[in-house]
Amino acid sequence: MPDVRLASPQGKWILLTTVLGSSMALLDSTVVNVALPRIGRDLDADMAALQWTVNAYMVTLAGLILLGGALGDRFGRRKVFVVGVVWFAVASLLCGIAPNAGVLIAARALQGVGGALLTPGSLALIQASFHPDDRGRAVGLWSGFGGVGAAVGPFVGGWLVDGPGWRWVFLLNVPLALLCVPVALRHVPESGGEGARGRFDVLGAVLGASALALLTYALIEAAGADSLVVAGTAVAGAVAAVAFVVVERRRSEPMMPPDIFSSRQFTAVNLVTLCVYAALGGFFFLAALQLQVVVGYSALAAGTALLPTTVLMLLLSARSGELADRIGPRLPLTVGPLLCAAGMLLMLRVGPGASYVADVLPALMVLGLGMVTLVAPLTATVLGSVDVSRAGLASGINNAAARAAGLVAVAALPLLAGMGEEAYREPAAFDAAFGKSMAWCAGALVVGSVVAAAAVRRPPPGCKRPECLRQGGVTAPPLEGEPVRKRLS
Repeated sequence: MPDVRLASPQGKWILLTTVLGSSMALLDSTVVNVALPRIGRDLDADMAALQWTVNAYMVTLAGLILLGGALGDRFGRRKVFVVGVVWFAVASLLCGIAPNAGVLIAARALQGVGGALLTPGSLALIQASFHPDDRGRAVGLWSGFGGVGAAVGPFVGGWLVDGPGWRWVFLLNVPLALLCVPVALRHVPESGGEGARGRFDVLGAVLGASALALLTYALIEAAGADSLVVAGTAVAGAVAAVAFVVVERRRSEPMMPPDIFSSRQFTAVNLVTLCVYAALGGFFFLAALQLQVVVGYSALAAGTALLPTTVLMLLLSARSGELADRIGPRLPLTVGPLLCAAGMLLMLRVGPGASYVADVLPALMVLGLGMVTLVAPLTATVLGSVDVSRAGLASGINNAAARAAGLVAVAALPLLAGMGEEAYREPAAFDAAFGKSMAWCAGALVVGSVVAAAAVRRPPPGCKRPECLRQGGVTAPPLEGEPVRKRLS
């Protein structure tokens, strides 16, 4: 049984290193959006390259995050966490010195691999190290500090972009890793390597990531590349997706067991997740551009302007979870997406000469309240819809689904809204496309609300509840519960 106490020096070191590691991955999934206009100008990149700067990271992270958890179970969570931190730092260094957009995109994909290794490990180390009496408080502090990091991230990112330059958004990860790794090796006990056996579902992981990458390529390049190439890529992506399903159905212990979707509640909540996080992923990608390209904000001002949503989540998520425990998840998961949709429609007022107080802030406050209303109940309902022994797997699938939805939205929205390759250099064209995109995002949220109203029910008494109550991330729900154990064969 783990016996480290939170008040001990070792407990504080463990908390520090897990917060540092998870913050690296969390920040890079949000801060980069603020830097995109400057990256595009400095590297002479078109709109598709900016989409890939975001999505190359998300493809590998979403496709490999379940595999990363299983690797920690097999080879040791501390070992895989440290490898992930080092990998992420080296990839960040490559991003920071990238001479062109192609190198930056490749380095971002490598970053996602590192993120998939370290993200599941950060929470797993806390659960495996702390005494049961202190574990809940340790997880609460971990999620709270992570939320603070998410809140200040866009501000710090904007300051770096306007100051020393966008490359420091990535280079900042190097000193964080240099602090994190020695602390982990010295103070964090190893765990998890003894009990897991069997082969890994590498084929499933490769097929899943390949399907995401190919379909994303087809969506991003549909407006500019040769139509035959796009069609061929789309077909290849669909074939890879079908092959992934077939492989998972035939394996005895697959990465993503199809039978977990036999739970109507689990399937419904994941459909809500796809709708909600597709809209949120598209919004935060385009909103940072809209504020800079159309409204004329600096990178620092744009990053600061988006803070209210994260701050609201950090302050009110726990109370939202408590309310959902009393009244059930159906109402919050129905009302929350509708509030988010209203916030995105209010963003239609944000154009040239927009006032922050009169136009931007009201939209972000309504959006933030919607996110507060739905995120904690969504996580709780995912955990409560399956047997407690599969809570870690359910949370991992839900997290991966959210990230996949976000990357598809970033790929598809510019196509649906008619953005050209140089849209971010033309304020009037970008403003028009942004308005169409917000309408698409609001529509996805309404669909999610309808699914929740029709299919989500109160979980049975005594179901597993989330530990990460103070949620500040905006790209995916928090990973919860025990990591995936002996799940990849």
